Amino acid sequence: MIDSEGYRLNVGIILCNDEGRVFWARRAGMRSWQFPQGGIKFNEAPDEAMYRELHEEVGLKNHQVQLIGRTREWLHYELPERFIRKHSYPLCIGQKQLWYILRLTGQERNIKLDHMDKPEFDAWCWVDYWHPLHDVVYFKREVYRKALTELGAHLVSEKVPISPQGFLSALQKA
Repeated sequence: MIDSEGYRLNVGIILCNDEGRVFWARRAGMRSWQFPQGGIKFNEAPDEAMYRELHEEVGLKNHQVQLIGRTREWLHYELPERFIRKHSYPLCIGQKQLWYILRLTGQERNIKLDHMDKPEFDAWCWVDYWHPLHDVVYFKREVYRKALTELGAHLVSEKVPISPQGFLSALQKA
């Protein structure tokens, strides 16, 4: 779904383990890494889209995770000019996302990237909480910084340890 301003409605997912590390996945056939994310379908609630995308991209079901928090507002990023499909209608200029933070409560072995016909990812690993800020494609960095900063507060209140490295610098840029 694309809104009237040209942003595709989307959900982003930060999946963490009990050590405060986050799920980081490599896009199939590419060298780029990112958090799971995906579009919201017509008449689909954002929470439903998040659980659907979690299952499609990571293989986990809602009973295998704990929802810890969600961003209060939509976060936006614009696509670089070269990625905009100018002959598509409606024109999509970027993403408008609600971000979720989840804790894995099921077994790590339940993570399956290849259970769909066309997997989104071909590799994954656990990384330090702030690692994605330095590894994601440049045009998504500001949204990642905002999502990690806002949602990291939920982990602190849940007593999930996250490394303080990067937290102060992320807050200073907020």
